[in-house]
Amino acid sequence: MMRLPPFRYVAPRSLGEAAAQLAEHGPEAMVVAGGTDLYPNMKRQIQTPRVLIGLRNLPELRGVRGTPRDGLVIGANTTLTELSQDPRVREAYPALARAAGQVSTVHLRNMGTLGGNLCLDTRCTYYNQDYEWREALTFCKKRDGTTCWVAPGSPRCWAVQSSDCAPVMVAMGARVRLVSARGERVIPAAELYRHDGIQYLTKERDEILTEVLLPPAEGLHTTYWKLRRRDSFDFPILGVAVALRRDNGTVREGRVVLGAVTSAPVVVEEASTLLAGQPLTPELIDQVAVKARVDYARPLDNTDLNMTWRRRMSEVYVRRALRELAGLPVSEFDLPLKRPSVN
Repeated sequence: MMRLPPFRYVAPRSLGEAAAQLAEHGPEAMVVAGGTDLYPNMKRQIQTPRVLIGLRNLPELRGVRGTPRDGLVIGANTTLTELSQDPRVREAYPALARAAGQVSTVHLRNMGTLGGNLCLDTRCTYYNQDYEWREALTFCKKRDGTTCWVAPGSPRCWAVQSSDCAPVMVAMGARVRLVSARGERVIPAAELYRHDGIQYLTKERDEILTEVLLPPAEGLHTTYWKLRRRDSFDFPILGVAVALRRDNGTVREGRVVLGAVTSAPVVVEEASTLLAGQPLTPELIDQVAVKARVDYARPLDNTDLNMTWRRRMSEVYVRRALRELAGLPVSEFDLPLKRPSVN
């Protein structure tokens, strides 16, 4: 049985106190709310904080405020269950409700939080193992070693960003608020992520993600499609988030984002150009889907199932997502691609 290593748990009574304690303890400290990712990682000795600063009892970090007309503000400690069941989110931002509702299992969604999912540690077959397994392999670049076993000749770590909510936030153009003892700043969700498996967030070590600011929902149409081996529990091996604003059937602006294909959500930049000012026709949808696969989907062999098949599925899932938003049949365009059983 894997056990948690020794650590000190601190329970601040306010956000200001939490930020001060995080600054005081420095690199030895991490914040924790639901702990559904951090605690297992601590048992595997891949994250080893000496001090945990608990955020769970801070009421200012929880709940959904505002109206879809003006844009909702969601506290980082809002659980994934609460998020997926909130009627305002379900009606105005269905992609976010769907993404939150597809994370792991019911029990973990009851504990896991939006902030935790957005800051989820990157994952890799060679990293998310117990200490003895990693030691036998001679560790990896992300933790205790010098070699990325996915790409041994690479100077960087290729661990994958596997958050369900992250690509949705990037697609919608949401913003996040980061607070520290030094002050606070608000940045676009897209700027929170970095294409590096180790330094995967631009959030500073002493900053706390406190809330997410969603854009006004008028004219906004969103969806999220998730690929995984099992229909529950598993992390995504591909996530496709799409957000469109349309006027009289014409796309005014659109964004397609791929998740779980590299160390950060990938914006299919050319999709925005192709979609803008155009009706969402089957031909245009096919063009965007192919572009996503050919130029943007670059999965590696460090998550579940075959990477070549996962890349092909990026085209299928982009097509499915766009056809859903266009009100077109989806099932007849499900390509007959057999899912492999092993990597």
